[in-house]
Amino acid sequence: KPLAKMTARDWRILRENYEIIVKGGKAPPPLRSFREAPTPDLPVLHTALLEAIEQVLRFKEPSPIQRQAIPIGLQRRDLIGIAETGSGKTVAFGVPLCHYLLNLPSRVLESVADAGPLALVMAPTRELALQIDGEFQKLLSRQRLIRTVGIVGGQQIQQQAQELRRGVHIVVGTPGRINECIDMAYMVLNQCCYIVLDEADRMIDMGFAPQIETILDACGGSLKSENEAETYQQEKEDLQKADVARHRLTAMFSATMPPEVERIAKRYLRHPAIVSVGDKDSGKNARIEQRIMFLASVSQKEKVLREQLQDRRFLREKIIVFVNEKKHAEGVGRMVERSGRACVVLHGGKTQEQREENLETFRRGNVVLVATDVAGRGLDIPDVAHVINYDLPTRSIENYTHRIGRTGRAGKEGVATSFITDEDEGIMAPLKAYLESTGNRVPERLARHPAANGNVQNNLIY
Repeated sequence: KPLAKMTARDWRILRENYEIIVKGGKAPPPLRSFREAPTPDLPVLHTALLEAIEQVLRFKEPSPIQRQAIPIGLQRRDLIGIAETGSGKTVAFGVPLCHYLLNLPSRVLESVADAGPLALVMAPTRELALQIDGEFQKLLSRQRLIRTVGIVGGQQIQQQAQELRRGVHIVVGTPGRINECIDMAYMVLNQCCYIVLDEADRMIDMGFAPQIETILDACGGSLKSENEAETYQQEKEDLQKADVARHRLTAMFSATMPPEVERIAKRYLRHPAIVSVGDKDSGKNARIEQRIMFLASVSQKEKVLREQLQDRRFLREKIIVFVNEKKHAEGVGRMVERSGRACVVLHGGKTQEQREENLETFRRGNVVLVATDVAGRGLDIPDVAHVINYDLPTRSIENYTHRIGRTGRAGKEGVATSFITDEDEGIMAPLKAYLESTGNRVPERLARHPAANGNVQNNLIY
């Protein structure tokens, strides 16, 4: 259907087809394709970006979150995206950010060595930050002007400082290391007015709230007006300026919205459009078959793990085994090897190089990954067929949903198997509720267990 003939109802149907739900501030219609701007007042994407999307990333069409988040970003509107990992959100925030930079005049682009970066992306872990930086490099591979740098712990700060002094346009990093760079005056953020917080809930969980606020306070661009009509006027003016925007754009992505994340959003975002994809409550993990194995004692876990690893369906598939503590990870890794499978281990005690090497080995396939929760968030590892919770997370159902979300991605089916014993009382009530909400079977022993029938309210956070 020609764009001009699209009615409000047509756009509504398009959103429904892709399970896109929009609340909060006004949002433009979703993209029908990467090459088309959905309304006359929105720009068509920069040709270098289109080439990268089609020829380097080889995307045929936008994912649901990309369809809605890209036009919102192009409009310079603040955004809260409630999206699962694997939904394509890096491109959803990366495309409008890169489009903004590619359209700045060369005198601005040449000023970054002195005046500092123009855009900033924060993520909770080194792995995720480096992965985002890698995606940005692909998005920017058809142009020569814009440079990015990953600023994360575990690597030499002097080397990163040198890159910053040379001048970069986009900084992608973790709040701790970005903060250090600001403290040591390696970096100023005076002209940085495009900011993305990825996995905001996870960053807050990890205790980064003070650093995030310090960084946001150091950024350039004034916050838009509290008045909604004025906000939209300010966005329009910034769009018409071929220069550094006067007002700041902040996009925040989060799988959940705990109170602390809401507080930061209220303080730094202005009339954001709130976009979620799919049925929020089940976190889209309804595609995953969740199997709960109630064991009489912890000592049975090794035997049951061996049986799971030798299941014919998964013999040549990627499997992730989650444990709660890093000291436990190596021991479980040895169990995996005793069962005849090759294995790599990922936890916070490994050096950055070891972690990257192990992830690369796992991505190539035919290897089991044993990991703590550090690997549970944000890593895009395609085609994980089976997730095994050797240990269940102790209290938080959110950790459980993020772990099992490593499988069943990009529309595929997946299997998640969890070992549970009487020692896992803290998670029983929220786990039972979560299994019911995603249409999975609750084993009788769990359904009848006194701990599963207590007060669930405190633990159940979607």
